[in-house]
Amino acid sequence: QVKVVESGGGLVQPGGSLTLSCAASGTDDDIWIMGWYRQVPGSQRELVARLISDGGRSAGIVEYAGSAEGRFTISRDYVKNTVTLVMSRLETEDTAVYYCYADIKQGSSWARSWGQGTQVIVSA
Repeated sequence: QVKVVESGGGLVQPGGSLTLSCAASGTDDDIWIMGWYRQVPGSQRELVARLISDGGRSAGIVEYAGSAEGRFTISRDYVKNTVTLVMSRLETEDTAVYYCYADIKQGSSWARSWGQGTQVIVSA
């Protein structure tokens, strides 16, 4: 089981910026995908951004939700298995619990591990 730990949430004013960090550890398998989802009470968890790599060793495809495009930037350190989400021009609608995840490929199957979540509050 991959251990995923997030950090960096907090309170920020509208228009401000915040950086979330995430570290995955505890596996010898290649981590193919790392990314972020978010969830508000009463709603489903939604994808924010993710990096789909080629075997977990090099940069691959970057995908953003429409609401994140142009405001958020995701990046990954493939040696340390960390992923960072830089969020700028934050809006009150970005308030949510943000979850980092890591997908590993084991043969023909996939296994996903989630972090515990970090709260982001955008408020004046």
